[in-house]
Amino acid sequence: MIELDGAVGEGGGQILRSALTLSMITGQAFCIKNIRAGRKKPGLLRQHLVAVQAATGISGATVTGAQLGSQTLLFAPKAIKGGDYQFAIGSAGSCTLVLQTVMLALLHADGPSTVRISGGTHNPMAPPAQFLQRAYLPLLRKMGADINIELLRSGFYPAGGGCIVATIAPCPQLQQLTLMERGERTGGYAEGMVAGLLASIALRELECVGLGMGWSGDQLRMRGLPADQGPGNALLITLEYEHASEVFCAFGEKMVRAETVAKDVMHEARRYIASQAAVGEHLADQLMLPMALAGGGSFTADVISQHAITNAEVIGRFLPVSITLEEGEQRSTCTVRATA
Repeated sequence: MIELDGAVGEGGGQILRSALTLSMITGQAFCIKNIRAGRKKPGLLRQHLVAVQAATGISGATVTGAQLGSQTLLFAPKAIKGGDYQFAIGSAGSCTLVLQTVMLALLHADGPSTVRISGGTHNPMAPPAQFLQRAYLPLLRKMGADINIELLRSGFYPAGGGCIVATIAPCPQLQQLTLMERGERTGGYAEGMVAGLLASIALRELECVGLGMGWSGDQLRMRGLPADQGPGNALLITLEYEHASEVFCAFGEKMVRAETVAKDVMHEARRYIASQAAVGEHLADQLMLPMALAGGGSFTADVISQHAITNAEVIGRFLPVSITLEEGEQRSTCTVRATA
C-alpha cells in the first residue's frame, strides 16, 4: 500500500489523478489523505469523484472513501478492461481531466476502448479539449499510442453540458521520446469562441491578437457556437512547429474586458515563443507520466511549475524512474531515466 499526502506541493487534484493512473497500470494499491488540501474547497469535488469512479469502472478496483467531500481514499485496482464506457460529471467539472485519468491506463487494457464523458470541455482550471487534440495527442502518437479524441459538444463553466469521446487501442509499452527542440514554426492562429454571447466579444479579442501577434486573415478565426452550448467565451492561440504544437487558452468572465482576455493568452504564447523551448508549462506537466511509463525521455519547457514538481514526486512513488528538473535562464530541461 503506497501512502500519499494530498497536501504536499501544490496540494491539488493532480496528485489524485496521477495516483489513480499509476495505480491501475502498476497494480499497486494506494491510500491518499488530505485530498486537495491546498484548495479553497478541499476533498473530492464532482469531477474528482467521477475520475475515481471512472478508474474504478475500468479496473474493477476496490475503493473506500469515494464520496463528495472525502479527504481520504483507498484504491486497490484489479485488471484493466477494455470496452465502451460512459461517465457523466453532471456539472462543468472538466471532461479532459477525467479522460486523462483513464486514458493512459486504457493503453494497458485487454482490448480497445471507447470513453464518452459529459461535463465541462472548456474550464478555466483545466486544459481545453483542443489542447489534448492538438498538443498532447500528437506526442503520444509519436510514442506509439493510438488514441483519438472528438469534441462532440462544447460545455463552458459554469453550465457544462459538453461531451468528448475518445477511442483508445491497447499499447502496453510506449516508446521513449526526446524532445529538446521544437523546430521551425509551420503555422499559427487564434480562435475566438462564443456561445450564447455577443459575437463582438470574440471579434474584439481577435482584433487585439491580430495587432499584438501581427496576424491577419485566416489566422484570426471566429467560432460562433450554438447558444445552448453556453453561455461561454474562450480565446485560443495555437502555435504549430516542426516537432511539437502548443495551445494557449484564456476565458472571458463577467466584468473582464475582451482586451484583457487577449492580453492574458498572448502573454503565455509570447513567453513560450521567446523561450525557444519545445513545450509550454502545461504540456511539460502532462508529458512526464507517459515518458516515465516509457522508461525514459527528455524535453525542454519554458516553465517547470510547482504542479509539475509535485507530479514528478508522485510518479516516483509508483515507478522505478528518476525525474531531473533543471532550470535555465530561458528554458528548463526535464530528463526521465529508469533506475531499475
